[in-house]
Amino acid sequence: MRSVTTTEEITPVTRPDSGPVSRTVMLTTMATVMLAAAVAQGFGRFTFGVVLPDVREDVLGGSNTLAGFIATANTAAYLVGALLVGSLSARITPVASVRIGLGFSVGGLITAVLAPNPFVLTIALISMGLGGAAIWIPSPGIATTVVPDRFRGLAVGLTGSGVGIGIVFSGQLNQRLIASGGNWRDVYTVHSTLGVLAIILVFALLRNRGGSQGSGGFGGFAVLTKVEGWKPLTICYFIYGFGYLLIMAFLVARLQDDSGFAPERASAIFSVAGGCTVLGGIALGRVSDRIGRRLTLLFGFPLWSAAVLLILTGQLAPVIIGAIIIGFLFGGIPSVIAAYLIDRTDSTSYGPSYAAATFAFGVAQVASPQIGGLLADWRGSFTLVFLSSAIVMSFGAIFAYALPEGS
Repeated sequence: MRSVTTTEEITPVTRPDSGPVSRTVMLTTMATVMLAAAVAQGFGRFTFGVVLPDVREDVLGGSNTLAGFIATANTAAYLVGALLVGSLSARITPVASVRIGLGFSVGGLITAVLAPNPFVLTIALISMGLGGAAIWIPSPGIATTVVPDRFRGLAVGLTGSGVGIGIVFSGQLNQRLIASGGNWRDVYTVHSTLGVLAIILVFALLRNRGGSQGSGGFGGFAVLTKVEGWKPLTICYFIYGFGYLLIMAFLVARLQDDSGFAPERASAIFSVAGGCTVLGGIALGRVSDRIGRRLTLLFGFPLWSAAVLLILTGQLAPVIIGAIIIGFLFGGIPSVIAAYLIDRTDSTSYGPSYAAATFAFGVAQVASPQIGGLLADWRGSFTLVFLSSAIVMSFGAIFAYALPEGS
């Protein structure tokens, strides 16, 4: 691993397959990818958790189980999207994948605004899930083509910070709209508008600079299995996918239903977590550039479990501290995993290998919200849901330790 000093500056980089990349191109590419990531994940996935209490009472008849089903439909669609991205990587360029994904995501956001019943809302979340996979999977690779190799972790972290910005924005928007008499449909209306802007910018500014994609077979698994340490890394991603969504999907509901927090305060705490996500991807990505991906993951997973226990106290100060830690790790862990793959692949193999790893991540997400909703209805609270996240995430350290030393 190459060490770098904190005084190094990001300078323009030349790629042999794309020519010189100017600082302006570097900045506009990163900003556009971050906005696309916000639409894909911050809006298309995590906003549902922010507006869940309002949606639950408006169109779901107060059912946590139904809410879990709709969240599961979203993640199942993400899973299908990951398979499609991996399988079609030889035919669709990374930028084209982002463009197609934005079409699905924005279409889903608009459908959510108009949804009169759970069925139509489910269709909307399915569309967002498909779009989210098509946007997110190629995005870290696109970002790393415009920065020097020694800043790969930072570039991936910046991409992930777009998700955090979307979460912060969603939480604050929901809070302000509720205070002024608005509702969850207004949140999705604003998101739809920003999604249209993202489509315009992606078509105008993003270009393919990393060469053509290679064929990874069905779902990209043929490429992933050639990556050193792919088994423990994929299991780490699976564990993260299951554990994080139990928290992010039900955090607002947990704080309101179990801890007695007012809706505005619960949304504000969710925004705190989202704000730390913005910094977490950048911070942990850069830390992993310095100390290695393996060591960063090794300490990250048990720290998540400790943060969940703080949230379970229901006391304001520990809850805020726990939300801060969760936010940092929520943004940081997947950025480190993506950077690990980028380190061990090239422009033709990254897309299919990350798509295949994301499939495992998606499988975990399919099960996670449905199990969380069932547990919440069974126990009448979200305590067991959050404990499940803490227990599962603690096992991530074991598989992080199994990664090759020096990675």
